[in-house]
Amino acid sequence: MVSSRARKVTTQTLQKMKQSGEKIAMLTAYDYSLARLVDSAGIDVILVGDSASNVMAGNETTVPITLDHMIYHAQCVVNGVDRALVVVDMPFGSYQGDSKTALDSAIRIMKESGGHAVKLEGGAEVCESVKRIVEAGIPVMGHLGLTPQSIYKFGTYSVRAKEDAEAARLIEDAKALEAAGCFSVVFEKIPSELAKQASEALTIPTIGIGAGSDCDGQVLVLHDMLGITKDFSPRFLRRYADLGEPPRQRSGSTWRTSAAWTSRTRKRGIEQGRAAPLTTFMDARIRMRKDCHE
Repeated sequence: MVSSRARKVTTQTLQKMKQSGEKIAMLTAYDYSLARLVDSAGIDVILVGDSASNVMAGNETTVPITLDHMIYHAQCVVNGVDRALVVVDMPFGSYQGDSKTALDSAIRIMKESGGHAVKLEGGAEVCESVKRIVEAGIPVMGHLGLTPQSIYKFGTYSVRAKEDAEAARLIEDAKALEAAGCFSVVFEKIPSELAKQASEALTIPTIGIGAGSDCDGQVLVLHDMLGITKDFSPRFLRRYADLGEPPRQRSGSTWRTSAAWTSRTRKRGIEQGRAAPLTTFMDARIRMRKDCHE
């Protein structure tokens, strides 16, 4: 397998994985400790997502997080990673103005965080910025479909590109991003058949989230797949743990430990012979790659 032979995952590694039909596993991380676990589990790509605005800061949307915030989270993640490719989201307001602003923001991310690539949302309208960033030697990942930074424009987190016109535009945007130099594109919450069509039309790897099983890889938000967030349960989300379920249950005015929960946790740890969180991430890596074939 391409990924197992890679001592360090690069954009070229992902390209070879697509060419060989090997699926890509991608998870988010926002801090040193969890980044170490995710990397140790063999996840190919770690995304320092602007979803940190939601799961780390408690904001309703990704809009409030700043460039300084993203650089800080990326610094923490990079310090914990030895193997995975670290991609850093460019936050809202850091690239939409013009291509010079976009380039300046991307350079700051790379120089100050040590990240390996950046990701930005949008299609044809950001291609000039993509070209300028790539020409400066910075790898860029695109993002189409549901673009959370534009949530106030969409007004809803529902599936995008269900109509023929929007679907055709998404295919055009994906090709435009590839032509501009993107090494990969994320498809979020689009019909599975459209994701399949777009993936086959591109030579670069596609990463899906709520986009069916025919993309070249899958990505999940760490807090969602661990069951830490409870108010977000889309149909595509597969939970590999339920860490949001407390180990203690309240009875009257006192707290008592749930014997069943404690027993299950201890048994799982003994049977697996390793730390439960690491096993969870390894299971996720295997299952996410398998999901691409189902």
